[in-house]
Amino acid sequence: QVQLVESGGGWVQAGDSLRLSCAASGRTFSSLAMGWFRQAPGKEREFVAGIVWSGSSTDYSDSVKGRFTISRDNAKNTVYLKMNSLKPEDTAVYYCAGHTYRYRAVTRATSDFGSWGEGTQVTVSS
Repeated sequence: QVQLVESGGGWVQAGDSLRLSCAASGRTFSSLAMGWFRQAPGKEREFVAGIVWSGSSTDYSDSVKGRFTISRDNAKNTVYLKMNSLKPEDTAVYYCAGHTYRYRAVTRATSDFGSWGEGTQVTVSS
């Protein structure tokens, strides 16, 4: 497993952009599929975006497709989430997660991820 620390959250207005970063410690980061999830008050944690260990394949939820971009820099042990055209419904705590097993495909299930960060708050006002 890896240790994950998110940053880059904040308060923005609708239509603005933010870039979240997730710094990982541990030697296995470059072999792990990574995901971004979010959880709004009173709601379950949901998948937002995922990226395979090599960066060659990504997946997005329908609610963010075309607005959010996930990427990674294995040399820096960091995964990013660029969020454009933010909407009030994007307000949530955003979590970075690392897959439990190495060299697996992108997945949307929270149960597949064994490493989680503490989360970073994103608030979008209308």
